[in-house]
Amino acid sequence: MSLISRLSPALLAVSLLSACAAPVSEMPERRSAPAAALPPMKTFGAHPTVRPRRSNAALAADFMELSFRMESGRELPTFTRFEGPVSVRVLGNAGNLNADLSQLLGRLRREAGISVTRVDANQQANVTIEVISRAELQRSVPQAACFVVPRVSSWADFRRARRSRAVDWTTLRQREQVAIFLPGDVSPQEIRDCLHEELAQALGPLNDLYRLPDSVFNDDNFHTVLTGFDMLMLRAYYDPSLRSGMTPQEVATRLPAILDRINPAGRGGRSAMPDDTPRAWVDAIETALGPRGSDASRRAAARRAVEIAGARGWQDTRRGFSLYALGRLSLSESPEAALAAFLGAAQVYGNSYDTRIQAAHVNMQLAAFALSNGQPEATLAFVNDSLQVVMDSENAALLASLLMLKSEALEDLGRPSEARMVRLDSLGWARYGFGRDQVVRARQSEIAALSPRLLRER
Repeated sequence: MSLISRLSPALLAVSLLSACAAPVSEMPERRSAPAAALPPMKTFGAHPTVRPRRSNAALAADFMELSFRMESGRELPTFTRFEGPVSVRVLGNAGNLNADLSQLLGRLRREAGISVTRVDANQQANVTIEVISRAELQRSVPQAACFVVPRVSSWADFRRARRSRAVDWTTLRQREQVAIFLPGDVSPQEIRDCLHEELAQALGPLNDLYRLPDSVFNDDNFHTVLTGFDMLMLRAYYDPSLRSGMTPQEVATRLPAILDRINPAGRGGRSAMPDDTPRAWVDAIETALGPRGSDASRRAAARRAVEIAGARGWQDTRRGFSLYALGRLSLSESPEAALAAFLGAAQVYGNSYDTRIQAAHVNMQLAAFALSNGQPEATLAFVNDSLQVVMDSENAALLASLLMLKSEALEDLGRPSEARMVRLDSLGWARYGFGRDQVVRARQSEIAALSPRLLRER
């Protein structure tokens, strides 16, 4: 349970309402960071597996919606997967990708039961992962961070086939070759996050659902690596009872027995059919978070998303995400409105074990408010409440930001030795989460600028 869920929202509002901090990522003033060399990059080790806690009936509904629909809403008439062992190769300058790929393939073998192995770049493979520049990727697919396509095995193949039905997932009857395209000139974490989601979709479900609280198959991007839910979906996807070419009805008939076998803890439970997400809400969220439109129009879209969520009586991740988006977009225009939105999101996310990482993102925003308002003890409380779940979720960017906030709070409390240790720790994670040294130092300066201590020192 998060700290926010244990505190009165009214009390929080009273204590933090006077904070007028700009968003951490939008601070107009940056203090120059020390020029000393940054510490070595930190990386994550073994990933803790947390099985989903809902009933198999609910998981079956999730599986069907993920597996037989595209993100665009187009129906997939046929179940498709790789039949037999899956080979993976990497083209281009992989860098940190190699270690992350090895970890992921090991997890897929252990947790999802998929026979998947890496082969040399000069060998033919079922899955080709090609690393190119972000600019080159977005020249062909604007706004895409990364993507996966069927029936091609290189960027050159994709360029030739991109306007043909060859790369249309709805025409597949079995998967034999797919290609994943990742940007190589971004942070190690961004490359890894793309790798997890795109390889999962290359192997299994192609849809994303905003209502899922514990999955990378969700465009809210709170989860950065494959979760226990995702691995369970993939294990079901590759169960021997299923095969390529099956209809939705054939899969649905076999699915209850599959889930009861691979997830016995979920047996016997019942579940109401999940509430559909209306297109109007999706459009509002995508407008709010997209690159087009004025700040005012994006805030208006976020408010529309909040209104739709309220009208439909949602108390799940969709309501929480609507409020979180409104909070982020309101920071520079109205800190008070932003705070109110974050507190609302905290209430939603604090109600479930499955939304702990979402609550941690909200806690970071509230910690920034507290720091800028001269409340270092509250800053520490928000940060410390979130550190373990963020570590377990392998989000280095968020972890680094929280630790930077903690170091500034410790400085404000007159504990400089502890502050230096925490700051050093934060920079190691920041190198993985943010990449280039100048980006790391900019983030450090942004967060340092939140402390009123610095205003007193000038």
